[in-house]
Amino acid sequence: MLPWTTYETVYEAALNQPETFWLDAARRVTWKQAPVTACRARTDGWHDWFPGATLNTCYNAVDRHVKDGRDGQAALIWYSSATKERQVVTYRELQERVAGFAGGLRSLGINKGDRVLIAMPTMVETAIAMLACARIGAVHVVVFAGYAGPELARRIDDVAPKVIIIASCSFQGQTPIPSAPALNEALAAAMHRPQACVIVQRAVCRASFIPLRDHDFHTLEQSTPAEPVTLHSEDPLYILHTSGTTGHAKGIVRDNGGHAVALALSMELIYGCEPGDTFFTTSDLGWVVGHSYGVYAPLISGCTSVIVEGGASASAIRALCHQHKVKCLFTTPTQMRLMRQESRHLSGAILPTLARIFVAGEYADPILLDWARSYFHKPVVNHWWQTETGWSITAHFFGLPEREPASLINDIGRPAPGFRPSIVPSVPDEQCGEIVLSLPLPPGCLAGMWKDGAIRVPSAYLDETGRYYRTFDEGTIAANRAVHMLGRSDDVIKVAGRRISGVQIEKIIAAHPNVHACAVVAMPDELRGQRPVAYVVLDPQAACASLSEEIVARVNEVLGRWVGLKEVRFVRRLPTTVSGKIIRKRLLVS
Repeated sequence: MLPWTTYETVYEAALNQPETFWLDAARRVTWKQAPVTACRARTDGWHDWFPGATLNTCYNAVDRHVKDGRDGQAALIWYSSATKERQVVTYRELQERVAGFAGGLRSLGINKGDRVLIAMPTMVETAIAMLACARIGAVHVVVFAGYAGPELARRIDDVAPKVIIIASCSFQGQTPIPSAPALNEALAAAMHRPQACVIVQRAVCRASFIPLRDHDFHTLEQSTPAEPVTLHSEDPLYILHTSGTTGHAKGIVRDNGGHAVALALSMELIYGCEPGDTFFTTSDLGWVVGHSYGVYAPLISGCTSVIVEGGASASAIRALCHQHKVKCLFTTPTQMRLMRQESRHLSGAILPTLARIFVAGEYADPILLDWARSYFHKPVVNHWWQTETGWSITAHFFGLPEREPASLINDIGRPAPGFRPSIVPSVPDEQCGEIVLSLPLPPGCLAGMWKDGAIRVPSAYLDETGRYYRTFDEGTIAANRAVHMLGRSDDVIKVAGRRISGVQIEKIIAAHPNVHACAVVAMPDELRGQRPVAYVVLDPQAACASLSEEIVARVNEVLGRWVGLKEVRFVRRLPTTVSGKIIRKRLLVS
């Protein structure tokens, strides 16, 4: 039960009495040695959360729930959009499988601090491998299963894993893609050599084992079970590579203690979930949402987690929500747009247990959110966070009795406890600018960056004073603390000395009934410095004729002709990352 009734009381408590606030929040976690200090500065200039305290994340996510009588409750529910397979794993079964596989990793020489690279699609075995690493203090490095050999080789050389774990195949749609060729190509190119490889054999596409190198995943599960080891709060839990915020691939390091505390608090405060509730994220486990809210947060909180391999259809998502009594659905705008496209042939979803839907990963326009609300008949909200933060910088807080203000419903919300945003104006006296966060960041955020075999201060994210974390996103902050996002710093367009966010233009274009998706980028202009160009994906039944003029007229009517939108380019699809974010830089060279 949360001790606060309003947003202001919870935010002020974290702002004015951070030690007390976070030590209280830490009580949601089972500790071997409870913390007596919330935050302490490191000698390298960064900070540690709950230093000196000890725990085990796997114990918190699995064993303690078995001990507390949740052994028969579903822990993981898995569905494959490719093979249509389903699997339900109880907390007791998960404990047995994780402990056995952890023992198997031990038999391969894996110990505390060793890195284990996991290149698998979203499967039960992926979650088992992650939790098994956490159980014995190994550091898991989950990467996208579809990476080609050269990209996988770069990850291997960066983290020097002792063991690599793959599935025999992943899928592109319904087509199986063998994984062994990419692994072999990566190992041939990488400088580092792992001690062993582990393969999950899938019936649809089996891999040939290389003697002495390869081991069967399910055979290793039958090893002597390993007990959870005691770890310091500041010990690394995982490394996750990202290139989104500063443009270059880097390994974000997450700790054990702060991560567990932040995620446990977020499940209750932001998502309004309690033990026994079912949480469903459509994210791949290779991305941060899959880490945080596909595996760790729901399990640490004693919830049931629904995970999906591949892009689930609208009908599949509806069925999963209905069959498993999902309370919270967490998805992306890309997935939502696909659902909208398919839903033309489906009636609205009647899902009595579904309480709310959360969207993150990229901007979701109000038109899309309104469609989702009318389709699901539930609250649908944005929230803003990054791979680096691991949980929401800003959000809507459904765990509080106080209702969220209606004026914020289409925006990204207000800061979560411990996040202290401010604005660095790009132009003097402007209210908008880059959003920066005061240090120290709250628990659950990056504990550092992995570089040259060690955890380093994330200096690429710090401003010139070293006192602020740069988000590289631009926006404004209202008097009621609400943060309004304009877009990435390099997505803001400068037209004849005036600044306009591409997102502002995209909102207007997306409101057109024939527009499926859009992106606006800045092109050089000899007279005005820059001009916006819109790339538009139409709904399948729409025609391009006269739509370009309609779109330009809409933007002129709402924002004014000074914006200078004259060019609308119709494309079949927008370039996106494998996690669904639009790659606007690629549009600049198209």
